[in-house]
Amino acid sequence: MNYFIRRVTCLALVLLCFGMIPSVMAQEDAEPEENASNPLSKGRNTDLRAQYFDLGDNTDRRSFDVEGATMLSSQLKLKYELHFWNTDVTGSREQAMETVSLKAIYYAKDRQWRGWGVRPALGLEWIKDFDNVDKGIGGGSDFLSPFVGLAFAHPSGLSLVPLVQHYSEYSGNKVNLTAFRLIGIKSLSKGYWFKLDAKVPFDWENDTVPASAEVQLGRTFSPGLAAYLDGFAGLGSDRPYDWGLGIGLRFVY
Repeated sequence: MNYFIRRVTCLALVLLCFGMIPSVMAQEDAEPEENASNPLSKGRNTDLRAQYFDLGDNTDRRSFDVEGATMLSSQLKLKYELHFWNTDVTGSREQAMETVSLKAIYYAKDRQWRGWGVRPALGLEWIKDFDNVDKGIGGGSDFLSPFVGLAFAHPSGLSLVPLVQHYSEYSGNKVNLTAFRLIGIKSLSKGYWFKLDAKVPFDWENDTVPASAEVQLGRTFSPGLAAYLDGFAGLGSDRPYDWGLGIGLRFVY
């Protein structure tokens, strides 16, 4: 575990520097500050996250993630994620890398609708699995996954983000899944925010709906630093986990 912590620390420093580069590239096209918990926000950040999931049957999964984003231009964003799992689903405690992903998001022109700002977005995500299925880690599939979404922003500080993303593997185990997602974020006083994130995927191969929900309470301490707590709940008989908790530290540029 100490080896992993050293590697993640080094990677986080690299990504922190990587996230700062476009602040010079896109300085002329700077956008107003937005909450990075909105996946369609325009901004530059790096998040360090630790999460625990109760999988039922006395098994669990612990996830350690580095997630972030950078603006390549005023209309093009690049998000990146790296996930490391520690789990005992095979009967013994195993730990290894799960996936790495890169996500490109193209923003159409912002619009106004009945007092709401509306931002249409199209994207494509590349997900690479590290092939640790024998350890109970990952799904053993690589993806090129398109998605479409709208970000609605109200002057009251409320944001609503409906998203649809389709997952179909180009390598590995067969996957055919369409995920519907609805995110709500409300800015509160004293730098706090509250987020609700509902995910409803339809697994066409197995005819299941492994739905889940996340609640998040966060606080911005300074223009460059924020932290948050997450709560997770699996929904329905096909739920991917029973419940979970998480903590995150966010650096904003």
